[in-house]
Amino acid sequence: MSFTLSQRRHFVADHFHDLPGFQEDRHGHNWEVEAAVELASEAEEPAFTQALDAWVATIDYRLLNDLPPLEGRNPTAEALAEQAYRHLQGAALKPTWVKVREKSNYWALCGTDASR
Repeated sequence: MSFTLSQRRHFVADHFHDLPGFQEDRHGHNWEVEAAVELASEAEEPAFTQALDAWVATIDYRLLNDLPPLEGRNPTAEALAEQAYRHLQGAALKPTWVKVREKSNYWALCGTDASR
């Protein structure tokens, strides 16, 4: 029997928006990512922890606009949720959903179970 496990991490990052229709000067946030994956057993939990920590390490204390996966995109909570979801898939995990919070009242959800 499989089960779903979620983990949450905090990170700090700057970004700016510079595309037509959405422009904003450089500013920073205390972000939060929460992800849920389907695991076949508890033995898979360390792989999830390592994958989520590795993704956070690539963006923590960075200017998001400088990151290749976000090139040509406004680095929004939506874009980060999608990037984290794909990162977990690339780590041979089965993400159910990834939620990224940019502000206390603004978050984005990406995944197959959007009911969270």
